[in-house]
Order: sequence, then C-alpha cells, then structure tokens
Amino acid sequence: MQPVNLTNQHNSNATPQPAPPLAASIKFKFFLTGLAGLGLWFSLYWQLQGLAAYLAFSLLGLEPGSHLGEAMLFFFYDTPKVLMLLTLIVYGVGVLRSFFTPERTRKILAGKRESVGNVLAALLGIVTPFCSCSAVPLFIGFVTAGVPLGVTFSFLISAPMVNEVALVLLYGLLGWKVAALYLGTGLLIAILAGWTIGRLGMEEHIEDWVREMHVNASDIPDQKLTWTERFGHGKTAVREIVGKVWIYVVLGIAVGAGIHGYVPEGLMASIMGKEWWAVPAAVLVGIPMYSNAAGIVPVVEALLGKGAALGTVLAFMMAVIALSLPETIILRKVLKPRLIAVFIGVVGTGIMLVGYLFNIII
Repeated sequence: MQPVNLTNQHNSNATPQPAPPLAASIKFKFFLTGLAGLGLWFSLYWQLQGLAAYLAFSLLGLEPGSHLGEAMLFFFYDTPKVLMLLTLIVYGVGVLRSFFTPERTRKILAGKRESVGNVLAALLGIVTPFCSCSAVPLFIGFVTAGVPLGVTFSFLISAPMVNEVALVLLYGLLGWKVAALYLGTGLLIAILAGWTIGRLGMEEHIEDWVREMHVNASDIPDQKLTWTERFGHGKTAVREIVGKVWIYVVLGIAVGAGIHGYVPEGLMASIMGKEWWAVPAAVLVGIPMYSNAAGIVPVVEALLGKGAALGTVLAFMMAVIALSLPETIILRKVLKPRLIAVFIGVVGTGIMLVGYLFNIII
C-alpha cells in the first residue's frame, strides 16, 4: 500500500488565497492623486498675491495706489483665490453630501423631538446641497414625512444661509473669525427661529394640498455607494456648483473691486454704520436684492474695507441670502400668507438682533 501524501492532499483541497482587493488599490490610487492635487493647489494658491501685482502693475502698467490700480489688484487677486477655495471645498463637501441624500435627511429628522430636531436640522442644513429656492420642494417632503413644522423651518433657514459657499468665501476674504461669527450666528438664528415657529402651532397655515400628502420615509431605501462613486459625487458637485456660481463670483468681485478702488473712505461708514436705523435699513434693502453667497460676499468684503460696520453688513448679507424674494414667492405655493409673514418676521428679527449685537461688541 502506497502511503497517502497528506500534505499534497491538504494543499490540493485548500481554498486559494484571494488576490488583493481591487477596492483597496483604487482607494490608494485616489489617495495619491488627491495628495498630488493638493500639493499643486497650495503651490498655486501661495503665488496669487505676487501674480495679481504683476498683472495689475507690470503687465497693465497701472500706478500702485491709483483708483484703477487698486481696483484691478483687488480683482486679479480675489477672483482666482475665491474660485480655487470654492473648488477645493465644494469637492470635499460633495463627497460628504453623498452620505446625506434627501431621503436620508428626511429619515434622520422624522420623529425627533423638536428641541433636538431644530439643532439637528440646522446642522444638516450646512452639508446638504440646497439653496433657498431648491430647499422649498424638500420642505414639502419634510412636512409630508411627519417632520415637525418648526424643525422643517430650521432646515429651510440654515440650508441657504449657512452653506459651504458662504463660509469658504468669508474665510478666504475676511478671515476665520468673521466666518466663525457668521457660522455661529446663522445656526443660532435657524435654531431659535424654527423653535419659535414650532411653538406657535401654525400647522393649519400650511396649504391644504400639502397636508393631505403623505410620504412614508421609512419605505425609502438608503443609497449604498462605493468610494469611487462618492468621489464622483465630489467631481459632480464641482461641475454643477462652481459651474453655476463662477459668474456670480466674478461679477461680485468686480462690484467689490469698484467699491474698493473708487468709493471714498468713510462713505460706507456713514450709510451702513452703527446708527439705530442702519441695521433695519440694511435688512429691508437686502430682502429684494436676491443673490447667492458667491455674489454678495465679495461686495461685503469691499463694504467692510471702506468702513461699514460689521454687524450692519452681516445683517445685510443674511437678509440677501436667507430672505430672498424668489424664495418667498415659491413658499406661497405651500404656505398661507400668515405663516409666510411670521417666517419673515421671526427670521428678520433674529438677523437684526445679530446686527445690533455685533455693532455693540465690535
């Protein structure tokens, strides 16, 4: 009898070892590509100041300190800086947003206690891809999914007002302190305004056709995406968001450059100063002047540079972004006039309080 080769038999029946997973290889390749891209981004970013001075004073031959020279220096520096910051942050937030689909956002907020829900809704408003007008259809979905009215309003206020575009622009143009102030006060307005509206019990002032709708959010499946798909969401976000707002960035910076170069020192301080009437006047002027953050923040930078009061300018900016006329018109399709008036009154009051507060302490 021949001896049985147990070693060979064991090896022949053994499960073959799997090859290294393809997903890990793809992740590593994305990591290396991203690292190289970040290095290139930073090397370009730090050269912008010198490049702007070269374009304005050497290439165009403008005189340093002249009105046109200072305006063109402002434009040549701020335009690429803002567009580069937007591209970097929007890509990162685009990847993050792939975890927060509208369906998942509804499911997170549905069933939460109002106090917790207001805070959560305001925080979700920062990372969800909705401007003041596109947030309104989602508002309908929230109401029909059983999200409390006050919680829904916290999201509706936060989504357009405290978004990555506003924060990136404020950080890039005015520094992290102003960006942090805007973030904190914007969230506070969204939370308190939503909580106040929720306490008023005005559900009957939602249009009947909205209240008759019903969506069972628990029946909506979650998205299961690979990391390749999530990185693709980042690219799509850059293409769609930066592709839409770049013209507003350029136009806003052009207006800001004109203010920076030609408006006399102190004029803005007399118009948008710390007088008691300045803040409500800025809010009233800002409401019909519909713009997004990309268009209004460069103007804000120029106003502050000319001596306007920070609180008054922040109130102006918040009114432009959060209380726009197009948003009010769209809201009329789903809300009755009394609830719209309460919404504008509560948010407007919060914005004015923020303006007065910063004018006092700064």
